Amino acid sequence: MNAFRTLDDAGPLRAKRVLLRIDLNVPMDAGRITDATRIARVVPTIREIADQGGKAVLLAHFGRPKGKRAAGDSLAPVVATLSEMLGRPVAFAADCVGAAASSAVAAMKDGDVLLLENTRFHAGEEANDGGFADALAENGDLYVNEAFSAAHRAHASTEGLAHRLPAYAGRLMQAELDALTKGLESPKRPVIALVGGAKVSSKIDLLENLVAKVDMLVIGGGMANTFLHAQGLPVGKSLCEKDLAETALRILAAARAANCRIILPVDAVVASAFAANAAHETVSVDAVPEAGMILDAGPESVAEINAAIDEAATLVWNGPLGAFELTPFDAATVAAARHAAARTVAGKLVSVAGGGDTVAALNHAGVSEQFSYVSTAGGAFLEWLEGKTLPGVEALRAKA
Repeated sequence: MNAFRTLDDAGPLRAKRVLLRIDLNVPMDAGRITDATRIARVVPTIREIADQGGKAVLLAHFGRPKGKRAAGDSLAPVVATLSEMLGRPVAFAADCVGAAASSAVAAMKDGDVLLLENTRFHAGEEANDGGFADALAENGDLYVNEAFSAAHRAHASTEGLAHRLPAYAGRLMQAELDALTKGLESPKRPVIALVGGAKVSSKIDLLENLVAKVDMLVIGGGMANTFLHAQGLPVGKSLCEKDLAETALRILAAARAANCRIILPVDAVVASAFAANAAHETVSVDAVPEAGMILDAGPESVAEINAAIDEAATLVWNGPLGAFELTPFDAATVAAARHAAARTVAGKLVSVAGGGDTVAALNHAGVSEQFSYVSTAGGAFLEWLEGKTLPGVEALRAKA
């Protein structure tokens, strides 16, 4: 039996009011959507419900209105794009509860799609208020959660509803949970994790959880500098949290105790300024000049990372290896990403990646489609990597 209830367990949907929690928190500029990836990812589940004759009642949040109605955070501008991508009309209700919502739901025919206004226009949403969850539930016969990206929040529309209506994971949520299970919960070994990014301070919980679960851990990006400094190596003017040297040494000790191999840069691309195409040189990590700034891992480091990826059966990736947004300091990230993608395509690696910078980096390398799974759920993906319980996921777990 599947650990989570999915749409396959929901039975016939015809004439059923399906409260479908999705993520429409897309980037916008002057009322125009600049990246519709999140919309595209929920379209298949909406279409499946509607094609079965279900009434798809869409719940979503947008922005941070803090429990008050704010015109700039309305979901109304999303309707046209959603309708176009869905290939069918999408109605819109000016509220997610009350008369506006109930009358719009009552007017629906089998197969119709209705988007309700921003759930965060009500303080009861983020407070997971029981009365607000009850009001949402009045407009549904069953509940489907398709918003893994919001599953780390115990909100009324992500967790409370699951206790008031029969609750199921949507297809995107199902795919995410399957990928995460293959990534860390029951992976094919050996497992390698690649963690990059700017600061150790934002990923202490993540690193401490991973050293106990993976066989190899690559630490890259600015956070690698803190580990190099902790071991007495020079980092020049590089980004480095020197006050976290003891934390870094503690994580290295925990890795040794858990028999987890830590892979740190052995050479680095050092520049005089944090700028695209700045004058740069490649040096050993024990020879970083005092005025130098480490902006990328060097070719010897990449070779070591790629050799480790060759040993692995599963890869979990979060964060870039260098300042990938600046040429040529994207080289290490691109090289490792393309190598992992090639191993994945060859059927030799299960690769799961996630996090905002990670998605951007893999897109930059042109390999997002070649990874086994790339999650767009930033905070939720990170909390899962940290080993934390996600309320919106736990609420969907099948009861014994």
